[in-house]
Amino acid sequence: MKYAIIIPDGAADAPIAELGDKTPLEAARKPNMDAAARNGRIGTVRTTPPNYSAGSDVCTLCLLGYDPAQYHPGRAPLEAAAMGLELSPSDWVMRCNFVTIIDGKMVDHSAGHIKDNEGRTLLQAVADAVAPAGTASGIKFHPGVSYRNLMTFSSGDLTKVKTTPPHDIPDQPIKSHLPRGSGAEQLLEIMNKARLVLKDHEVNLVRKQFGENQATDIWLWGQGRTKHIPSFKQRFGVSGAMITAVDLLRGIANLLGWKNIEVPGITSYHDTDYAAQGKYTCDALDTFDLVCCHVEAPDEASHQADFATKIASIEAIDEHVVGPVIKKLQTFDQWRLLIMPDHATQCATRKHHEAPVPFLITGSHGKSSIARAYTEQAAMESDLHIEAGYELMSYFLTMGKS
Repeated sequence: MKYAIIIPDGAADAPIAELGDKTPLEAARKPNMDAAARNGRIGTVRTTPPNYSAGSDVCTLCLLGYDPAQYHPGRAPLEAAAMGLELSPSDWVMRCNFVTIIDGKMVDHSAGHIKDNEGRTLLQAVADAVAPAGTASGIKFHPGVSYRNLMTFSSGDLTKVKTTPPHDIPDQPIKSHLPRGSGAEQLLEIMNKARLVLKDHEVNLVRKQFGENQATDIWLWGQGRTKHIPSFKQRFGVSGAMITAVDLLRGIANLLGWKNIEVPGITSYHDTDYAAQGKYTCDALDTFDLVCCHVEAPDEASHQADFATKIASIEAIDEHVVGPVIKKLQTFDQWRLLIMPDHATQCATRKHHEAPVPFLITGSHGKSSIARAYTEQAAMESDLHIEAGYELMSYFLTMGKS
């Protein structure tokens, strides 16, 4: 049996007035997804458990069959796994975003999707000010992709610290969302020092001249410590591979024992090479039992309230990823395909949403008696609803088998 998973990140949404009260999934032309849904099964799955926020860390673990209550170590440790950072059990690791804060409001959680080289230059400047080489601060900064970086922290206890993802507070005052609780004082001090360094840095002055959002601040969040996670092969008896442009997903893949397949030209945005993602997914199916293709573009468009780009990204995924992958799967005797977002991201609020998301399963042993297109409303009208999201993976891998 061959398995493929396609994750159009954040593709689910609420109806949008400008689209005639349709969602982007409903407005998009996606013949391959709709045909797959009509030839398979659709339903809803809750990937955000109670008492968790709707983030890709929690929701992707859930989607892949891991109960966050048991296996979630925090967002940053998952990304640390992607970078290959070696953490001791006592080390803390945090996400360190470059953000744009103006007049005390979170204007842009990504600092205008700052370029990798700009981010690295700024992060080095922050590191030189906060944790100079040769000092015993216990603080280290690790550059990632674009605005996404990490900070490791071995000189304090963050157990009682509460933090907020910056993409959860677009255009909102930051004051009540800053790190808080016992142990937060040192984090606030680091953020304040960084602000002074970034204020007149050459990179920001050039960005200002070009009318681009400046990286005015770093934002620390998503803290956690390393945790053992059993491999996917141990849990399900299936080998796997991941194709993604996002460090978080790469980290999850590393922890699950999957191979990360590098694809030239893919990004987190609508400028990604969709065709390359589709081709590499097809090629990987010759080697691995299961291949997971994650496309970030719909989520990033949602965070910018750009429903037109969100629709375009869904259509591109349908044409360049879903269509070719289905054709490839049909060359095998037994196969199955799962398509679903990890979570909903609403253009109206520019935020993730904890509502159950629509999924479709097609292939061997998976046809419903009622044919429906792949939309949020059709999924809600089906008779298949999975409340404990981590149970979906077992259903996907085993349904219909004798």
